[in-house]
Amino acid sequence: MMKKVIVIGSGIAGLAVSIRLALKGYNVQVFEQNSYPGGKLSSFSIKDYRFDAGPSLFTMPHLVTELFKLAGEDVKNYFEFSKKEIACNYFWQDGTSFTAYGERKKFLKEVEKIFGEPQYNVDKYLKKAKKKYDLTSSLFLEQSLHKVKTFISLDTLKALFQLKTFELQKSLHQANAQSFSSPHLIQLFDRYATYNGSDPYQTSGIMTLIQHLESAYGTFVPKKGMVSITESLFGLAKRLGVKFSFETVVKEIKVELGVISGIKTKSGSFSSDYVISNMDVFHTYKKLLPNEILPINRLKQERSSSAVIFYWGIKQSFPDLDLHNIFFSKNYKKEFQAIFKDKTVSEDPTIYINITSKEVVGDAPKGCENWFIMINTPADHGQDWTQIVNRLRSHIITNISKRLNVNLKNLIVCEEVLTPPNIESKTQSYMGALYGASSNDTMAAFLRHPNFSNRIKNLYFCGGSVHPGGGIPLCLLSAKIVDELIPAK
Repeated sequence: MMKKVIVIGSGIAGLAVSIRLALKGYNVQVFEQNSYPGGKLSSFSIKDYRFDAGPSLFTMPHLVTELFKLAGEDVKNYFEFSKKEIACNYFWQDGTSFTAYGERKKFLKEVEKIFGEPQYNVDKYLKKAKKKYDLTSSLFLEQSLHKVKTFISLDTLKALFQLKTFELQKSLHQANAQSFSSPHLIQLFDRYATYNGSDPYQTSGIMTLIQHLESAYGTFVPKKGMVSITESLFGLAKRLGVKFSFETVVKEIKVELGVISGIKTKSGSFSSDYVISNMDVFHTYKKLLPNEILPINRLKQERSSSAVIFYWGIKQSFPDLDLHNIFFSKNYKKEFQAIFKDKTVSEDPTIYINITSKEVVGDAPKGCENWFIMINTPADHGQDWTQIVNRLRSHIITNISKRLNVNLKNLIVCEEVLTPPNIESKTQSYMGALYGASSNDTMAAFLRHPNFSNRIKNLYFCGGSVHPGGGIPLCLLSAKIVDELIPAK
């Protein structure tokens, strides 16, 4: 008889782990509270404008295509994407602008031209970031950090002998400031802390390895938008026999004598040999395991940043903008102090604008653009989000109007807004934090909740709130780790 696996949540990690376990021969059923799969990686439309609701950056596509390869399918039949020549356009308030090319030589040449930073200096920095990644990827990203066997390996010894390389005792900002003379370039590389919802003035210098991932793998754009990642994996899961129950809220994970026995929903109970929670680990324990001992220290970790997102239909196109665009604040340190210390949003926050209509045909009417505008914020601590949204809207309109020499207010034809409380209600992300716990602590990688339970047999966890972290690539890796932890039939 086929053993059964229940997956709670159909976010990107939930979809990926359901595919992997179906390929192992398990009977897999996914329960999802929403009427659609994907969690944050979903989409919606307003009038004639289509928007990807959540993650807008696509890198390391091999983690997606690998799933089709494992299933013996040609990914091109279901999911198409292309590499971007321009990774991002950056703008500063003093009028400086910079085009970050995906190709290394063009990038280095542009850095020297705009910032006066010698090419060899930046190349040396990126090579060091690669070394950090090469030394740690097999330990920190591709395996459970919470199994003894992970540390009994040649890779571990290599890493231990080169601890100085990791710059663990420096902050990311300190590592960048010691590497470059240009304040603009330092700020540009400090930005990578936001990829896991952290503060560049607190998170460890080891995080320069994130720059390597973007530099080495590049940035990509799905032909039909980011939601097509979800749609293609959802289709693959169904072809493999995975069953989905939408608009179904799991009320409890059932445990008998310390062993998983299934789940309970409003409509009844479902037995299972294994349960995998793709739900935020905080809510998994608090809502679904009411009678179990809570891992208090892990649940009390500082939350990552969240965001206020404006989705605007714009009745004009802007040739100076690309798919990804950053308008930096004047005082980056003050901006992050506001987020992580004061639990508010600074008066002058950095503005990120993603415009998929630059690449995806039909995402906006001809001559128009769909703007996804994201401002990093703290998680939800009960702030007055209506007041914050109104202030941010005014700031964005004033800042971008000045930079692009337009009256932006008159160009907005439709709007939707997402706040941290909305994010929590839609995706069960505790306090609306986008990446679970922050990585501001030097030992953050070891403090994240493991992909399995030490107390409850056959209970596993995947997604951005557990090891190895948030963002599409790490969520997909969490699914891979769980797959390797659950034995083949």
